[in-house]
Amino acid sequence: MRAPGAGGVPWAVDLQSITKVFGSGAAVVHALRGVNLAVASGEFVAIMGPSGSGKSTCMNIIGCLDVPTSGSHRFCGVDVTALSRDQRALLRRQFMGFVFQGYNLLPRTTALENVEMPLVYRGWRARRRAEAAREALATVGLTGREHHTPSELSGGQQQRVAIARALVTEPALLLADEPTGNLDTERGIEIMELLTRLNVEKGITILMVTHEPDMAAYAHRLIRFRDGLVFSDQPTKQAA
Repeated sequence: MRAPGAGGVPWAVDLQSITKVFGSGAAVVHALRGVNLAVASGEFVAIMGPSGSGKSTCMNIIGCLDVPTSGSHRFCGVDVTALSRDQRALLRRQFMGFVFQGYNLLPRTTALENVEMPLVYRGWRARRRAEAAREALATVGLTGREHHTPSELSGGQQQRVAIARALVTEPALLLADEPTGNLDTERGIEIMELLTRLNVEKGITILMVTHEPDMAAYAHRLIRFRDGLVFSDQPTKQAA
């Protein structure tokens, strides 16, 4: 499998005519009906849409958590639709980071140990894992909180740990699903400012699903889904 980024490919994500069908017969659901979507490396894109619009299904396909029924899916030039399940898992583990609304932290594990988890699966030795995790926690402003468990951290701090865990592998693409959904407005703004800084300073491509227009405004582009299709795709004021 060729490493993403090889050959100077301009698109981080390139979806062409993507469909996704669940079920069959009377129970069939057409979740995606021919989605075309391209995201350049280094972009910050927000995705919005009502429940059932297809945005989450599309994100799952982009994140190699699901496969389309038909269409072309390329990630940094790699034809993802041609990969095996194991190859997709390797692609996801090596080049993507995930941030969820519910943080998904291990409750009895310290911040440092939570951030180390992706590196455990890579087979890194303990000292190297700890060094990388400390650096990631410092990047999100949590120096001094390395040995706190989630219950000893605020919601905003827990989400920062989750972001550090996603960043520790130095991903090319960060997929964020409602990253501010469980936070108050002030903490939500802090997380969005952090994501913006990571996008600008580290050049990480970010795709974020959100229901909050104020948070979507931090992105360069706002893509709206409706009825399994991209309904609109417009630049935000941040792109000016």
